[in-house]
Amino acid sequence: MTTDISPRVVRGVTRVVAAAKGASSGVAQASTRLKDEALEAIARSLEENVEDILAANAEDIETARKRGIDEPLIDRLSLSEARILDIAGAVREVIRLPDPVGTVEHGRTMPNGMRVSQERVPVGVVGAIYEARPNVTVDIAALALKSGNAVVLRGGSAARSSNTLLIELLRKAAESVGLPAASVSGIDEFGRDGTTVLMQARDYVDLLIPRGGADLISTVVHESLVPVIETGVGNVHMFVDSSAPVRMATDLVLNSKTHRPSVCNALENLLIHEKAAKRVLPKILTALHAAGVVVRADKSVEEFAPEGMKIRRVTRRDWAKEYLGLELAVKLVANVDEAIEHIHAYTSGHTEVIVTNDLSNADTFVQAVDAAAVGVNVSTRFTDGGQLGLGAEVGISTQKLHARGPMGLDALTTTKWIMRGSGQIRT
Repeated sequence: MTTDISPRVVRGVTRVVAAAKGASSGVAQASTRLKDEALEAIARSLEENVEDILAANAEDIETARKRGIDEPLIDRLSLSEARILDIAGAVREVIRLPDPVGTVEHGRTMPNGMRVSQERVPVGVVGAIYEARPNVTVDIAALALKSGNAVVLRGGSAARSSNTLLIELLRKAAESVGLPAASVSGIDEFGRDGTTVLMQARDYVDLLIPRGGADLISTVVHESLVPVIETGVGNVHMFVDSSAPVRMATDLVLNSKTHRPSVCNALENLLIHEKAAKRVLPKILTALHAAGVVVRADKSVEEFAPEGMKIRRVTRRDWAKEYLGLELAVKLVANVDEAIEHIHAYTSGHTEVIVTNDLSNADTFVQAVDAAAVGVNVSTRFTDGGQLGLGAEVGISTQKLHARGPMGLDALTTTKWIMRGSGQIRT
């Protein structure tokens, strides 16, 4: 696969990942105190360089608009002073989290006197491939360092100026406390071919995490030789049951859809119990219309729309779509079983929520729905590492092996068995 790739790119990426492999040993042996000092240095550096970061980000936004990139992507790309300070705050949240390295999962003394334990250790070198999200550059680096890993970042051309500066700041901060600069590296300069080389660098990279659209994730999953954790496309559903309170249902739908519509935990499909339609749909549709949300549905929903609201006709393809914007598909269903059946047909396995006052239906929904996160009477926007107490997150895994749901520090560790004896031999 690398035969058509420039030797310069192959050499360049190989040099970066080899340096990261060398640095990973030093990070793995670093004390919690040293790793936390590195994270504090990173947080301070972000706060002290806000103007430079904003200037670099402005270059990216200007380029993105000239290239005709759509608004949801520009929203994910954009930084503000408040967002930068929030990113620094998230780094400090990671400092406050327990260090997973060295945690004993299992331990026992065998009949022959040998003591065995299974302990958490860093993965080694973590690669991350993502699109237009400069905050992810810092989030993943912070989690990687705290969990004792080196990290290689590929943030995409849309955020190249932002990421180049951020990685420079991260490297200097790590080096300032005694960690290797190569603990954090980037390969944006090598373009898409560099991404291909990274995906093949099995001798140097231990784990690859893609974050972005369906095409990016699918490409990495199917082409990578490095083990991959598949993160989620978010075709997210909410089912409003017949017993759902009108105010609660309206608030949850509106927050889930409009709080930040360009992210993967935003609501994309709304299912309404047909017995609740007359009671809740007029309020919900009125709120969505006021917020500028385009609703796709059939005629059974259209009759509840407020004056002046045009309902677009829904198609089968719409049910499987991740809109990442102010659009929402709405459907009436007969009961909780039909809601679950619809979700099973179209879910991406990310986040599914029921709004109900019926404990039996809530339990049925939670047990039957197969997703990384399932909620009862909460906004879908809570599927987030920070919101669930993990600090910053690496991503949201929709697969079932190694890690599932929002991935924090533990997801960037593995285990090894340690045997301590006094000369025991096997007989």
